[in-house]
Amino acid sequence: MSTALLSTADELHARVRHGRRAVVMTMGALHEGHATLIRAAREIAGPDGEVVVTVFVNPLQFGAGEDLDRYPRTLDADLALAGHAGADAVFAPAVEEVYPGGEPQVRVTAGPMGGRLEGATRPGHFDGMLTVVAKLLHLTRPDMALYGQKDAQQLALIRRMVRDLNFGVEIVGVPTVREEDGLALSSRNRYLAPRERATALTLSRALFAGRDRHAAQEALRARALEVPSTHARAEALSAIGESRAAADAHAVATATPGGPAAVRAAARQALDEAARFDPPLDLDYLALVDPADFTEIADDFTGEAVLAIAARVGSTRLIDNIPLTFGSPGAAL
Repeated sequence: MSTALLSTADELHARVRHGRRAVVMTMGALHEGHATLIRAAREIAGPDGEVVVTVFVNPLQFGAGEDLDRYPRTLDADLALAGHAGADAVFAPAVEEVYPGGEPQVRVTAGPMGGRLEGATRPGHFDGMLTVVAKLLHLTRPDMALYGQKDAQQLALIRRMVRDLNFGVEIVGVPTVREEDGLALSSRNRYLAPRERATALTLSRALFAGRDRHAAQEALRARALEVPSTHARAEALSAIGESRAAADAHAVATATPGGPAAVRAAARQALDEAARFDPPLDLDYLALVDPADFTEIADDFTGEAVLAIAARVGSTRLIDNIPLTFGSPGAAL
Protein backbone atom coordinates (compact mmCIF):
# COMPACT_ATOMS: atom_id res chain seq x y z
CA MET A 1 0.00 0.00 0.00
CA SER A 2 1.09 3.58 -0.54
CA THR A 3 1.89 5.34 2.71
CA ALA A 4 1.80 9.14 2.72
CA LEU A 5 4.60 11.06 4.44
CA LEU A 6 3.23 14.23 6.05
CA SER A 7 5.14 16.93 7.87
CA THR A 8 2.43 19.41 8.87
CA ALA A 9 -0.85 19.20 10.73
CA ASP A 10 -2.57 21.01 7.84
CA GLU A 11 -1.60 18.17 5.50
CA LEU A 12 -3.00 15.64 7.94
CA HIS A 13 -6.22 17.58 8.51
CA ALA A 14 -6.77 17.88 4.75
CA ARG A 15 -7.05 14.10 4.39
CA VAL A 16 -10.60 12.86 3.83
CA ARG A 17 -11.75 10.69 6.73
CA HIS A 18 -14.35 7.97 6.36
CA GLY A 19 -13.92 5.48 9.17
CA ARG A 20 -12.16 5.77 12.52
CA ARG A 21 -8.60 7.09 12.84
CA ALA A 22 -6.12 5.10 14.94
CA VAL A 23 -2.80 6.70 15.89
CA VAL A 24 0.45 5.02 16.92
CA MET A 25 2.90 7.49 18.48
CA THR A 26 6.62 6.76 18.14
CA MET A 27 9.99 8.47 18.28
CA GLY A 28 11.08 6.62 15.16
CA ALA A 29 13.75 3.92 14.79
CA LEU A 30 10.83 1.56 14.28
CA HIS A 31 11.16 -2.16 14.98
CA GLU A 32 8.91 -5.22 15.22
CA GLY A 33 7.39 -3.93 18.45
CA HIS A 34 6.15 -0.83 16.62
CA ALA A 35 5.00 -3.01 13.71
CA THR A 36 2.87 -5.00 16.16
CA LEU A 37 1.26 -1.75 17.35
CA ILE A 38 0.57 -0.68 13.77
CA ARG A 39 -0.94 -4.04 12.85
CA ALA A 40 -3.16 -3.87 15.94
CA ALA A 41 -4.23 -0.35 14.93
CA ARG A 42 -5.01 -1.57 11.41
CA GLU A 43 -7.20 -4.35 12.80
CA ILE A 44 -9.07 -2.01 15.16
CA ALA A 45 -9.54 0.74 12.56
CA GLY A 46 -10.77 -1.76 9.97
CA PRO A 47 -10.55 -1.51 6.19
CA ASP A 48 -12.50 1.76 6.09
CA GLY A 49 -10.51 3.41 8.86
CA GLU A 50 -7.16 5.17 8.85
CA VAL A 51 -3.92 4.38 10.66
CA VAL A 52 -1.51 7.25 11.30
CA VAL A 53 1.98 6.72 12.74
CA THR A 54 3.68 9.72 14.29
CA VAL A 55 7.48 9.96 14.23
CA PHE A 56 8.75 12.70 16.52
CA VAL A 57 11.77 12.75 18.82
CA ASN A 58 10.45 14.90 21.63
CA PRO A 59 13.18 17.07 23.20
CA LEU A 60 11.06 17.76 26.30
CA GLN A 61 11.33 14.21 27.63
CA PHE A 62 15.11 13.96 27.48
CA GLY A 63 16.93 15.08 30.59
CA ALA A 64 20.48 16.38 31.01
CA GLY A 65 23.00 13.76 29.94
CA GLU A 66 20.43 11.61 28.14
CA ASP A 67 20.67 10.44 24.54
CA LEU A 68 18.67 13.05 22.56
CA ASP A 69 21.49 13.76 20.12
CA ARG A 70 22.35 10.14 19.46
CA TYR A 71 18.78 8.85 19.40
CA PRO A 72 18.52 7.08 16.01
CA ARG A 73 16.74 8.90 13.18
CA THR A 74 15.79 6.46 10.39
CA LEU A 75 12.82 8.08 8.67
CA ASP A 76 13.13 6.28 5.31
CA ALA A 77 13.25 2.88 6.99
CA ASP A 78 10.45 3.93 9.35
CA LEU A 79 8.21 4.87 6.42
CA ALA A 80 8.84 1.50 4.77
CA LEU A 81 8.15 -0.49 7.96
CA ALA A 82 5.02 1.51 8.77
CA GLY A 83 3.63 1.01 5.30
CA HIS A 84 4.36 -2.71 5.32
CA ALA A 85 2.58 -3.05 8.68
CA GLY A 86 -0.53 -1.28 7.41
CA ALA A 87 -0.16 2.46 8.07
CA ASP A 88 -1.94 4.89 5.76
CA ALA A 89 0.21 7.86 6.74
CA VAL A 90 3.34 8.76 8.67
CA PHE A 91 3.21 12.14 10.36
CA ALA A 92 6.79 13.30 10.94
CA PRO A 93 6.67 16.95 12.02
CA ALA A 94 9.66 19.17 12.71
CA VAL A 95 10.18 20.50 16.22
CA GLU A 96 8.93 23.88 15.00
CA GLU A 97 5.64 22.32 13.90
CA VAL A 98 4.96 20.80 17.30
CA TYR A 99 6.38 23.70 19.34
CA PRO A 100 5.96 26.76 17.07
CA GLY A 101 6.75 29.24 19.83
CA GLY A 102 9.70 27.33 21.22
CA GLU A 103 9.44 25.25 24.38
CA PRO A 104 5.86 25.58 25.67
CA GLN A 105 5.27 27.79 28.69
CA VAL A 106 2.20 25.74 29.69
CA ARG A 107 2.75 22.01 30.13
CA VAL A 108 0.92 18.96 31.41
CA THR A 109 2.08 17.89 34.87
CA ALA A 110 2.20 14.18 35.62
CA GLY A 111 1.28 14.57 39.30
CA PRO A 112 2.35 12.21 42.10
CA MET A 113 2.49 9.11 39.85
CA GLY A 114 4.90 10.95 37.59
CA GLY A 115 7.43 11.27 40.39
CA ARG A 116 7.70 7.53 41.08
CA LEU A 117 10.02 4.92 39.53
CA GLU A 118 10.86 6.30 36.08
CA GLY A 119 9.87 9.77 37.23
CA ALA A 120 12.20 9.62 40.24
CA THR A 121 15.08 8.47 38.04
CA ARG A 122 14.31 10.92 35.23
CA PRO A 123 12.88 14.13 36.76
CA GLY A 124 10.56 15.97 34.38
CA HIS A 125 10.44 13.10 31.89
CA PHE A 126 6.76 12.37 32.28
CA ASP A 127 5.77 16.05 32.17
CA GLY A 128 7.50 16.26 28.79
CA MET A 129 5.97 12.99 27.63
CA LEU A 130 2.41 13.95 28.58
CA THR A 131 2.81 17.40 27.05
CA VAL A 132 3.83 16.00 23.67
CA VAL A 133 1.17 13.27 23.79
CA ALA A 134 -1.46 15.93 24.49
CA LYS A 135 -0.11 18.01 21.59
CA LEU A 136 -0.05 15.06 19.20
CA LEU A 137 -3.55 13.97 20.18
CA HIS A 138 -4.78 17.44 19.30
CA LEU A 139 -2.74 17.57 16.08
CA THR A 140 -3.78 14.12 14.83
CA ARG A 141 -7.37 14.08 16.17
CA PRO A 142 -7.68 10.30 16.52
CA ASP A 143 -10.57 8.18 17.68
CA MET A 144 -8.11 5.86 19.40
CA ALA A 145 -4.39 5.78 20.19
CA LEU A 146 -2.29 2.67 20.80
CA TYR A 147 0.72 2.35 23.12
CA GLY A 148 2.95 -0.55 24.10
CA GLN A 149 2.71 -2.08 27.55
CA LYS A 150 6.52 -2.17 27.79
CA ASP A 151 6.28 1.46 28.90
CA ALA A 152 3.75 0.57 31.59
CA GLN A 153 4.06 3.74 33.65
CA GLN A 154 3.79 5.88 30.53
CA LEU A 155 0.66 4.02 29.46
CA ALA A 156 -0.90 4.42 32.92
CA LEU A 157 -0.19 8.16 32.92
CA ILE A 158 -1.60 8.65 29.43
CA ARG A 159 -4.77 6.84 30.45
CA ARG A 160 -5.00 9.01 33.55
CA MET A 161 -4.48 12.24 31.58
CA VAL A 162 -7.10 11.29 28.99
CA ARG A 163 -9.59 10.45 31.74
CA ASP A 164 -8.84 13.41 34.00
CA LEU A 165 -8.79 16.00 31.20
CA ASN A 166 -11.67 14.56 29.13
CA PHE A 167 -9.77 14.05 25.89
CA GLY A 168 -12.47 11.87 24.35
CA VAL A 169 -10.08 9.35 22.80
CA GLU A 170 -9.82 5.61 23.44
CA ILE A 171 -6.42 4.46 24.76
CA VAL A 172 -5.42 0.90 23.82
CA GLY A 173 -2.51 -0.98 25.41
CA VAL A 174 -0.69 -3.63 23.33
CA PRO A 175 1.40 -6.41 24.96
CA THR A 176 5.20 -6.21 24.96
CA VAL A 177 7.00 -7.79 22.02
CA ARG A 178 10.19 -9.71 22.82
CA GLU A 179 13.13 -10.99 20.85
CA GLU A 180 13.78 -14.74 20.78
CA ASP A 181 16.13 -14.51 23.78
CA GLY A 182 13.49 -12.70 25.86
CA LEU A 183 14.86 -9.15 25.63
CA ALA A 184 12.03 -6.65 25.22
CA LEU A 185 12.20 -4.93 21.86
CA SER A 186 13.50 -1.37 22.11
CA SER A 187 15.13 1.13 19.79
CA ARG A 188 17.95 1.34 22.33
CA ASN A 189 18.84 -2.35 21.98
CA ARG A 190 20.96 -1.45 18.97
CA TYR A 191 23.37 0.36 21.29
CA LEU A 192 24.28 -2.89 23.09
CA ALA A 193 27.57 -4.62 22.31
CA PRO A 194 27.39 -8.47 22.43
CA ARG A 195 28.64 -8.71 26.03
CA GLU A 196 26.34 -5.88 27.09
CA ARG A 197 23.40 -7.68 25.53
CA ALA A 198 24.21 -10.80 27.54
CA THR A 199 24.07 -8.70 30.70
CA ALA A 200 20.88 -6.95 29.56
CA LEU A 201 19.07 -10.30 29.45
CA THR A 202 19.14 -10.17 33.26
CA LEU A 203 16.16 -7.80 33.13
CA SER A 204 13.81 -10.30 31.51
CA ARG A 205 15.28 -13.22 33.50
CA ALA A 206 14.49 -11.43 36.76
CA LEU A 207 10.94 -10.69 35.62
CA PHE A 208 10.41 -14.27 34.45
CA ALA A 209 11.76 -15.61 37.76
CA GLY A 210 9.20 -13.50 39.63
CA ARG A 211 6.46 -14.58 37.25
CA ASP A 212 7.37 -18.25 37.59
CA ARG A 213 7.43 -18.07 41.39
CA HIS A 214 4.01 -16.42 41.30
CA ALA A 215 2.65 -19.10 38.95
CA ALA A 216 3.97 -21.86 41.22
CA GLN A 217 2.35 -20.30 44.26
CA GLU A 218 -0.97 -19.86 42.48
CA ALA A 219 -0.83 -23.48 41.29
CA LEU A 220 -0.24 -24.67 44.85
CA ARG A 221 -3.10 -22.55 46.08
CA ALA A 222 -5.44 -23.91 43.42
CA ARG A 223 -4.39 -27.47 44.28
CA ALA A 224 -5.01 -26.82 47.95
CA LEU A 225 -8.51 -25.57 47.22
CA GLU A 226 -9.46 -28.85 45.52
CA VAL A 227 -10.10 -30.57 48.88
CA PRO A 228 -12.52 -29.28 51.51
CA SER A 229 -10.53 -28.78 54.70
CA THR A 230 -7.01 -28.02 55.87
CA HIS A 231 -6.52 -31.43 57.50
CA ALA A 232 -8.06 -33.34 54.61
CA ARG A 233 -6.08 -31.27 52.14
CA ALA A 234 -2.76 -32.24 53.70
CA GLU A 235 -3.77 -35.91 53.98
CA ALA A 236 -4.96 -36.04 50.38
CA LEU A 237 -1.75 -34.60 49.01
CA SER A 238 0.43 -36.70 51.30
CA ALA A 239 -1.39 -39.84 50.17
CA ILE A 240 -0.03 -39.41 46.67
CA GLY A 241 3.51 -38.91 47.87
CA GLU A 242 3.51 -35.13 47.92
CA SER A 243 4.20 -34.39 51.57
CA ARG A 244 6.30 -31.35 50.69
CA ALA A 245 3.57 -30.11 48.36
CA ALA A 246 1.04 -30.71 51.12
CA ALA A 247 2.98 -28.53 53.53
CA ASP A 248 3.52 -25.87 50.91
CA ALA A 249 -0.12 -25.99 49.85
CA HIS A 250 -1.29 -25.54 53.42
CA ALA A 251 1.09 -22.59 53.89
CA VAL A 252 0.02 -20.96 50.65
CA ALA A 253 -3.67 -21.60 51.23
CA THR A 254 -3.61 -20.01 54.67
CA ALA A 255 -1.32 -17.13 53.68
CA THR A 256 -1.98 -14.18 51.44
CA PRO A 257 -2.75 -15.19 47.83
CA GLY A 258 0.16 -15.13 45.43
CA GLY A 259 2.85 -13.89 47.79
CA PRO A 260 4.14 -10.52 46.54
CA ALA A 261 7.14 -10.83 48.87
CA ALA A 262 8.12 -14.14 47.30
CA VAL A 263 7.79 -12.68 43.81
CA ARG A 264 10.12 -9.83 44.73
CA ALA A 265 12.58 -12.25 46.32
CA ALA A 266 12.68 -14.50 43.25
CA ALA A 267 13.34 -11.57 40.95
CA ARG A 268 16.07 -10.20 43.21
CA GLN A 269 17.75 -13.60 43.38
CA ALA A 270 18.04 -13.58 39.59
CA LEU A 271 19.61 -10.12 39.80
CA ASP A 272 22.05 -11.26 42.49
CA GLU A 273 23.15 -14.19 40.34
CA ALA A 274 24.09 -11.73 37.58
CA ALA A 275 26.41 -9.72 39.82
CA ARG A 276 29.44 -11.53 38.36
CA PHE A 277 28.67 -10.44 34.81
CA ASP A 278 31.02 -8.20 32.83
CA PRO A 279 29.90 -5.54 32.20
CA PRO A 280 27.75 -5.35 35.33
CA LEU A 281 24.08 -4.45 35.51
CA ASP A 282 23.53 -1.08 37.21
CA LEU A 283 20.02 -1.45 38.67
CA ASP A 284 17.81 1.62 38.95
CA TYR A 285 14.83 -0.15 40.50
CA LEU A 286 12.90 -3.39 40.81
CA ALA A 287 9.33 -2.75 41.90
CA LEU A 288 6.04 -4.63 42.24
CA VAL A 289 3.36 -1.98 41.93
CA ASP A 290 -0.32 -1.23 41.58
CA PRO A 291 -0.83 0.00 37.98
CA ALA A 292 -3.41 2.50 39.19
CA ASP A 293 -0.79 4.70 40.87
CA PHE A 294 2.56 2.82 40.68
CA THR A 295 2.93 2.48 44.43
CA GLU A 296 4.37 -0.74 45.91
CA ILE A 297 1.73 -3.34 46.71
CA ALA A 298 1.31 -4.89 50.16
CA ASP A 299 1.62 -8.61 50.87
CA ASP A 300 -2.17 -8.93 51.18
CA PHE A 301 -2.79 -7.26 47.81
CA THR A 302 -5.25 -8.80 45.35
CA GLY A 303 -5.80 -7.68 41.79
CA GLU A 304 -3.72 -6.55 38.83
CA ALA A 305 -0.07 -5.62 39.45
CA VAL A 306 3.05 -4.81 37.46
CA LEU A 307 6.54 -6.17 38.16
CA ALA A 308 8.82 -3.49 36.72
CA ILE A 309 12.57 -3.13 36.34
CA ALA A 310 14.98 -0.52 34.99
CA ALA A 311 18.76 -0.69 34.71
CA ARG A 312 21.79 0.55 32.83
CA VAL A 313 24.15 -1.66 30.90
CA GLY A 314 27.17 0.38 29.91
CA SER A 315 25.72 3.67 28.68
CA THR A 316 22.35 2.19 27.66
CA ARG A 317 19.33 2.40 29.94
CA LEU A 318 16.64 -0.26 29.54
CA ILE A 319 13.21 -0.84 31.09
CA ASP A 320 10.92 -3.86 31.15
CA ASN A 321 7.89 -5.19 33.03
CA ILE A 322 5.36 -8.00 33.17
CA PRO A 323 1.75 -7.94 34.43
CA LEU A 324 0.69 -10.27 37.26
CA THR A 325 -2.64 -11.00 38.91
CA PHE A 326 -2.75 -11.75 42.63
CA GLY A 327 -5.67 -13.75 43.92
CA SER A 328 -8.80 -14.55 41.98
CA PRO A 329 -12.55 -14.26 42.48
CA GLY A 330 -13.75 -16.84 44.96
CA ALA A 331 -10.23 -17.71 46.11
CA ALA A 332 -10.82 -16.87 49.75
CA LEU A 333 -11.08 -19.90 52.05
